[in-house]
Amino acid sequence: MHALFRGPRARSTARRLRGLALVGTAWALLSCGVVPHGGQQGAAAQREAGAGRAKALNILLVGLDSRAGLSPETRDRLHVNGKACDCTDVMMLMHVSADRRRVSVVSLPRDSYVRFAPHKDGNKPPSAHRGKINAAHEHGGPSLTVRTVEQATGLRVDHYAETDFADFVKTVDTLGGAKVCTRKPLWDENAGLDITAGTHDFDGRNALRYARARHVTPPGDLGRVRRQQQLVAAILHRLTGERAADDPAALLRTARAFRGTVRTDDGLTARELVRLAGELRGLSPARTEFATVPIGRFDYRVPAWGSTLTWDEPRARAMFRALREDRPLRDEPRLRPPHGMRPVAMEPGLIPVRIEGTGEASLRVRDALRRNGFDVLGGAGGAGGTGGGTGPAAAKSARGTKEGAKDATITYAPGYDREAQVLATALPRARTLPEVGHGRTLTVRPGTGRTELARIVHDRSSVEGAPASAEALACDPTGGHGPR
Repeated sequence: MHALFRGPRARSTARRLRGLALVGTAWALLSCGVVPHGGQQGAAAQREAGAGRAKALNILLVGLDSRAGLSPETRDRLHVNGKACDCTDVMMLMHVSADRRRVSVVSLPRDSYVRFAPHKDGNKPPSAHRGKINAAHEHGGPSLTVRTVEQATGLRVDHYAETDFADFVKTVDTLGGAKVCTRKPLWDENAGLDITAGTHDFDGRNALRYARARHVTPPGDLGRVRRQQQLVAAILHRLTGERAADDPAALLRTARAFRGTVRTDDGLTARELVRLAGELRGLSPARTEFATVPIGRFDYRVPAWGSTLTWDEPRARAMFRALREDRPLRDEPRLRPPHGMRPVAMEPGLIPVRIEGTGEASLRVRDALRRNGFDVLGGAGGAGGTGGGTGPAAAKSARGTKEGAKDATITYAPGYDREAQVLATALPRARTLPEVGHGRTLTVRPGTGRTELARIVHDRSSVEGAPASAEALACDPTGGHGPR
């Protein structure tokens, strides 16, 4: 790869960056070269002309967890107060296919426990110890970050880019905002996010809040990564859609304004960006895919590193092999759950369930849920267990469901939405009904019709990070892999 940064500002510039703003990096990279000619036909001609000489490209997009240079007022305005570190907060590896007809973006979770590339820590002898992938920058800057990613993935990194909080906001505002859709209201006090269900046109500040939110569904870092991917998908659609074809000159002016929002290696020149973006003109959401490296163990505890994530090595190798061979991730069978199984994000054995009613229908549902690993309490219609099969709330629930309803009903206490979603995945046609006062045990009441059953597998990575097109991610952070 080319030198990472030029000039004396290299190290000091890198220290000012912040991970969540890498979303803006991706947008800026794909915006910087929008050229005012050709439209869709011109883009196809450029791709065909370059197909014989082009090669696939891998671009590492990173941002650092640093608030250096931000005033207290700016931190408050952007809702980014908190402890920082000189480490990468988010990393995305963007693969551009050799024929320029496809872009694959793979997120590398910041707490991934990997072996660093050989390096020196201060006065210590050179080593290649393990640690969280986000700490590679702290140990050796952009160079070690790139070499560690190359070692962990087996892929060559051709280019490197990064940006910061303020520039992320500028990028979104310069573009005219970002359109995001959510099926449910989202509220995260820590990120300053409070939005209703539906479609929203975000300015830069609100887009940043959406990208930073961790305490909404789906929760944690994987959920946050998916929301960042949604933002990137939305912006790519805007850049390569009808608006880009209608007024390419205006987008060229916008692209030039983006030039100050991204730092790159010295090989990713303006000319290279113009050429690449020209070849990518007309890229459809269906040909843009996003994924997160498959995780084998969550909350893997390591002395001195705390809670980490370990990769599912067989599936991670399959993912990176597909990129190395320039194949679509969605076509890779090893990245999907076993045939006939539906993935869920929570272990079914942690979810207590009670079956209401008696007879063959209730026994059939009970046996199917037990085979799927649910903690089914007592027998169908029997006693046993705690927290929600009997009492006033349960009686009210039973009266509240239509006695003659064809499909099953799942009743649960507010706050147990994730558990209800897992159960609903095993009962695909069941209706979910939150009930104030209901206990922690979920209740299933079979309908008058034959209850549809499904086999499930605990596979959080497939729910929150499986390969999905930008089209599929538009209003669904699971990309169609999660519950309805």
